[in-house]
Amino acid sequence: MPAASPALDPSATVLVAGSSGLVGSAVVRRLRAEGFTSVVGIRSSDVDLTDARATLDHVTSLRPAVVIDAAARVGGIAANDAEPVEFLNDNLRIQTNLFAAAHAADVDRLLFLGSSCIYPKHSPQPIPESALLTGPLEETNDAYAIAKIAGVVAVKSYRRQYGRRWISAMPTNVYGPGDNFHPTRSHVLPALIRRFHEAVRSGAGEVVVWGSGTPRREFIHVDDLAAACLHLLAHYDDPSPVNIGVGEDLTIADLVALVADATGFTGRIAWDASRPDGTPRKLLDVSRLLATGWKPRIGLAEGVRSTVRWYADTLAEPGGRPDGR
Repeated sequence: MPAASPALDPSATVLVAGSSGLVGSAVVRRLRAEGFTSVVGIRSSDVDLTDARATLDHVTSLRPAVVIDAAARVGGIAANDAEPVEFLNDNLRIQTNLFAAAHAADVDRLLFLGSSCIYPKHSPQPIPESALLTGPLEETNDAYAIAKIAGVVAVKSYRRQYGRRWISAMPTNVYGPGDNFHPTRSHVLPALIRRFHEAVRSGAGEVVVWGSGTPRREFIHVDDLAAACLHLLAHYDDPSPVNIGVGEDLTIADLVALVADATGFTGRIAWDASRPDGTPRKLLDVSRLLATGWKPRIGLAEGVRSTVRWYADTLAEPGGRPDGR
């Protein structure tokens, strides 16, 4: 098993890049709940991480002991497919600038959060970390995946060349409070929640869902992911990336049924098979993570219900922002 790291000092400065996003905001909440007293977030409105000089100046002025990189340009299938140049370039710049700044600030521990989309489209199931770079990627998000793969290689390179105790983790599909519920730029679960909630409010008798419903996906609640991040920083020190997931998946059709039930939708569900399905199945092998002593606590049905409540209370009311930010 990979070597453990010294316990994190709760008085040390921890910098969370992407602190206004789904994952970053959950990490900040978790750090504060666990008694960390010097948690600093970076939002895009604070610092443009695609700007190398601005990133370097900001990070070196703070000199954090720990950096958690949850910053990224993200979107669903449609956005990734339509804007591959932006997804590639922006994410490469964010990672490169933040890593260079962390190195200049002599950051001891850094956690880079990638994505399960780094793995080949037709990977063995469940997907082990060793599947990386063994086959072609899913075409609809290959630019984003390449950027994240570059981040994994960068972490390994800083470890090898400079002895940095940096690590990278690959989460499965993440959901929960603070997600992006934009009608065209969100991932599958928040998009479904918004669509079904609006159908119930408008009294619509039918909801159209993209694809065939047959692909299988795994989902982790963002609060579980945040807990896993802190656990790994204290218990994992290895150049190989580590998967973060729950070890179980379900079909998109079953997911749709969960969302329909949580929102109270009782009408007809129609499938638009002309829309892309994406990767047929994406279930992560989480044995490496479980071997460190961590396990998820929030079941999918419970998590979907609580996320629907959060969306209804927070974003669906007048004045709420549909993108969740």
